[in-house]
Amino acid sequence: MSAHIETAGHGAHGHDSHDHHDDGPVSHSTFKGYMTGFVLAVVLTAIPFWIVMAKVFDKPNTTALVILAFAVVQIVVHMVYFLHMDAKSEGGWNMLALIFTLVVVVITLAGSLWVMYHMNTNMMPHSMHDMKNMP
Repeated sequence: MSAHIETAGHGAHGHDSHDHHDDGPVSHSTFKGYMTGFVLAVVLTAIPFWIVMAKVFDKPNTTALVILAFAVVQIVVHMVYFLHMDAKSEGGWNMLALIFTLVVVVITLAGSLWVMYHMNTNMMPHSMHDMKNMP
């Protein structure tokens, strides 16, 4: 057995202490990029808050759908501006993670709405007569 062990990128080849990787373009955000993401996140939080507080829509279902749409957009903003996920970085694995996250979010939101709707429908009394007869 050889007692000579080299670490990747160092050793007998005279490399300096800086690691150079050829993993493709790495997305390093700047202060401007982080501030853009922060402002978008604040706006995407403030608008749904205003929609609810000002009672912009007459139907609660419309309000809920608009808020869910803002939530999905905000998730994408966080993934792009703060987690630096795009189609090109990490050899496409980030795009796969983005798609997986979106699928999980859709399943979670749809399942939550389905459960809440059916709990409301099945647990609330259907008429005033039923309400009067409750213990």
